[in-house]
Amino acid sequence: MALRESARLDDVTTPIPFVPPLDDVRYGAVEQMTPWIRRVIADNPTKYSYRGTGTYVVGHGDVVVIDPGPNLDTHRDALTTALDGEHVRAILVTHCHADHSPLAAWLREVTGAPTIAFGPHGAVDFDDEESDVPVEESIDLGFAPDVVAIDGEVVAEIGGATMRAVHTPGHTSNHLCFSLDAEHALFTGDHVMGWSTTVVSPPDGDMRAYIDSLAKVGGRRDAVLWPTHGNPITDPEPFLDAYLGHRLDRERQVLAEVRAGSLTIPAMVEVLYADVRTELHKAAGRSVFSHLVKLVGDGLIVADGGAPTLKSQFHAV
Repeated sequence: MALRESARLDDVTTPIPFVPPLDDVRYGAVEQMTPWIRRVIADNPTKYSYRGTGTYVVGHGDVVVIDPGPNLDTHRDALTTALDGEHVRAILVTHCHADHSPLAAWLREVTGAPTIAFGPHGAVDFDDEESDVPVEESIDLGFAPDVVAIDGEVVAEIGGATMRAVHTPGHTSNHLCFSLDAEHALFTGDHVMGWSTTVVSPPDGDMRAYIDSLAKVGGRRDAVLWPTHGNPITDPEPFLDAYLGHRLDRERQVLAEVRAGSLTIPAMVEVLYADVRTELHKAAGRSVFSHLVKLVGDGLIVADGGAPTLKSQFHAV
C-alpha cells in the first residue's frame, strides 16, 4: 500500500496509509457511493473541514441521514433535492460541531424524523484565549437529540439493514459512530477522518478517551470507514494501526520534550510542529495540551499550580 505525507494538523513525522485526496468536488451533487450509500458535500471548506462536510443518505425509500451539516442555504437545497420522494426515518448526528449538526433542526421540521445522538455537547471553555475560532460559532450549543443513543444500541432499521450506535468519545465526549451491517461499514464522523488526524481539544476533548476509542474501532474489523470529511478508508486495519501509532508516538515526543526542559506548550509546539504551517499551531497546541493532561493523569509529569492549563509550566516527575 502506498504511503504519503499530508498537511495534517498534528501529523508531521509519521506517514499513514494512503487515502486518495478528495479533489474533484461537486458541491451539492448527489453521489451514489455504494448500493446503500449516497453522499452530498457541503460548500464549507476550511483548514479544519477539508473540502467540506459530507452528509450521507443511507437506503432507498426509507432512508437515514447522517450529519445533515452546516446551516448553509445551498446545502439545505441540495439535501431537499437528494431526499425528494424519500421517507426519512431518522437523523443521525455524530456530534454537535457547527459543521455537522445545525441542519438537523430544519430536517426534523420538514420530515418529522427524530434526531438521534449521544447527547448535547459536553464541557465548554468560553474563556479559551488560545482558540482562533469563537466557541459559540464552532459548537452547535443549541443541539439536543430527540432520542439519546447508547453504545451498541440499534438506532435504525431500513430495508432489512440495521444501524447501530458506537460511542467513540475523544474528539468530543458525545461523539458517536454509526455502523451499517449490510455493508460492514462504519460512519466515523470526525473520530477517524479521510484526510487528517482529528483535533482533540480539552476540556470536552479527551486524549485518553480518544486513544481508547481508536482501539475500540480497530477491534471491530469493519470493511470500510466513511468519514464526514474526506474519502472512504477501504483498508481500515493498517490505517487505524498507523493512526493509533501516531498518537502514541506523539505522546512519547511530548514527554521527551518535557524531560528535555520544554516547560510550556508554545515551546513544545515550536519543536514538534516545526514543519507545520504557523496558522495551525494553535490547533497543534490544543493537541499537545490534550497529551499533557493525559500524562499528568498518568503521573509522569506535573503542572505548576496543580490542574494543567494552556498556560501551565510542566515538569517531569
